[in-house]
Amino acid sequence: MHSLLTMAATLILEPPAHITVRGPGPKQRVTLRASLRDEKGALFQAHARYRADAEGELDLERAPALGGSFAGLEPMGLIWAMEPDKPFWRLVKRDVQTPFVVELEVLDGHEPDAGRLLARELKFFKRYNAFLFSSLGPGLFPGIIDIYGVGGGLLEYRASLLAGHGFATLAVAFYDFDDLPKDFSNIHLDYFEEVVCYMLQHPQVKGPGVGLLGISLGADICLSMASFLKNISATVSINGSGSSGNSTIHYKQISIPPLGIDLKRIKVTFSGILDIVDIRNDIVEKFENPSMIPIEKAQGPILFIAGQDDHNWRSDLNVQTVSERLQAHGKEKPRIILYPGTGHYIEPPYFSMCPASVHKFFNKVVIWGGELRAHSKAQVDAWKQILSFFSQHLGGTHKGVSPKL
Repeated sequence: MHSLLTMAATLILEPPAHITVRGPGPKQRVTLRASLRDEKGALFQAHARYRADAEGELDLERAPALGGSFAGLEPMGLIWAMEPDKPFWRLVKRDVQTPFVVELEVLDGHEPDAGRLLARELKFFKRYNAFLFSSLGPGLFPGIIDIYGVGGGLLEYRASLLAGHGFATLAVAFYDFDDLPKDFSNIHLDYFEEVVCYMLQHPQVKGPGVGLLGISLGADICLSMASFLKNISATVSINGSGSSGNSTIHYKQISIPPLGIDLKRIKVTFSGILDIVDIRNDIVEKFENPSMIPIEKAQGPILFIAGQDDHNWRSDLNVQTVSERLQAHGKEKPRIILYPGTGHYIEPPYFSMCPASVHKFFNKVVIWGGELRAHSKAQVDAWKQILSFFSQHLGGTHKGVSPKL
């Protein structure tokens, strides 16, 4: 616990993010404001209006917000409700060796830009672990391979957070990074097979198999790996499509042709943002379409997580098609978790929702979907479900589940 006395109030932060304000007058109106800058200098902010109790104390775990960026009892609302000052900007953590630094301020009254400053404090959110993200001390730990989507490059923050829960985790780039291909038109599973072998040979990975975690195109890569490769013990697909999408997926002599898209199906909103939710070609031949991933070949269990307001594609319908395919091949119905009001980028807990940003394939701003409160709640629950699923099927040292980072 640490606090900073500034002027008329004391702002107290207790791990992981319990916020208390002491010193305002009884029933005094105050505004709390949170802000951070990402690695490119973009400012993210949120604010909420509160009223202190009869003793002049404000505890965010007991006091509901009266308005602002959100309303109601939301102890972590100042974190998950932060929005960028730059339009269509996504909060991404690329340097996992440094923490996010959040500035919290207490202002007099209910005008966030004009109130007298009562207190200020800095909160350092989670210093990330080092590559290979298994700085867990001596011993063997269940291994997880983590793959992101069309954004390309190497994103390690989710892998590093998983390592904090007792997993040896490896984030894997597959295009637009170092000497990798510059696009994702062809995806070669032999490359990922080498990654699996590397993980299983690592002295801190216990085996006999590894887990896979992917989102969007990364989820479809994980589903393909589970379908064709050995030693895959458990897979989590976040808003995957269950098909090859706009890529050709290769494994040895097998190729899954691209499903393709129809650009005439793009919708343009009043503000000029693209809505691409319906541009993928229809899956003809029901679930036996040659562009579908043969997920019935997967050996380990699969958890499907889907946002019902995903505008990248219709994730809720996609998982239903995958489920029908599995059952048609005599497999059990998979575990599916659907989140209403939830868009495409389901991130770890308390990451700012990204409703729209530049799509790397189209090089234009597209809608990702999601309603702020519902999406933020879904991120917290999905994280619990992911940790529980991997703990159940991979084993390890993780005790219980928590939304904490």
